[in-house]
Amino acid sequence: MGKSYGEISAVLGISKSTIHQWLSGLEIPKTARNRIQQRVYGKLIKGLIKRNKRQTAIAITRARRTQTLASKKILAINSRELLIAGAVLYWAEGYKRLVIKNGREVTYHVVSLTNSDSDLVKLFLRFLKEYCEIPNHKIKANLRLFEHQIENELLNYWHKETGIPMINFTKTYYGKSISSKNKRPYNRLPHGVIQIRVGSTSLFHQIIGYIEGLRKLV
Repeated sequence: MGKSYGEISAVLGISKSTIHQWLSGLEIPKTARNRIQQRVYGKLIKGLIKRNKRQTAIAITRARRTQTLASKKILAINSRELLIAGAVLYWAEGYKRLVIKNGREVTYHVVSLTNSDSDLVKLFLRFLKEYCEIPNHKIKANLRLFEHQIENELLNYWHKETGIPMINFTKTYYGKSISSKNKRPYNRLPHGVIQIRVGSTSLFHQIIGYIEGLRKLV
């Protein structure tokens, strides 16, 4: 009871069209109809899951191929391209606000960029060292970590990633993100955040000038 045409056809060796003709006027009991509907529904769900997995695999393969082809368009970076990259990074992630005290702009400014992406940080450091000719010993850094993170481990991580001397890492800050109110996953920033600093007012105004030059191109 409750077998499908396909199951009956397999057992009797008769075509499904013939079975349909034989049973076209037959009233199927409710329990049998429910069994058939559940079986059809189950097959439908399995088919959808299989299709989704196949489509996901295709999408991942396509995305990887697109990324690979795009990455090959980025070749060796020349001095002008490094200038533009560094200026854009600082435009997006650097501290640009002039320091004002008692209603007046102070005469000393610090170049400061903060980020959690080690590759982005390394590109900015390359801009500082190669284009701006800032020696490594003049580049300072500090970490912004979260309560569960271990300072020594992350100091070693950033020291190895950036090449900044360990002695140039200043006080580490621990804190909670006010904007997220601790609702984001605790491991969202597994290496914390690093702040890169160069105490040079002339370099600060130089980079601001680069940014102004880019503004004129917009």
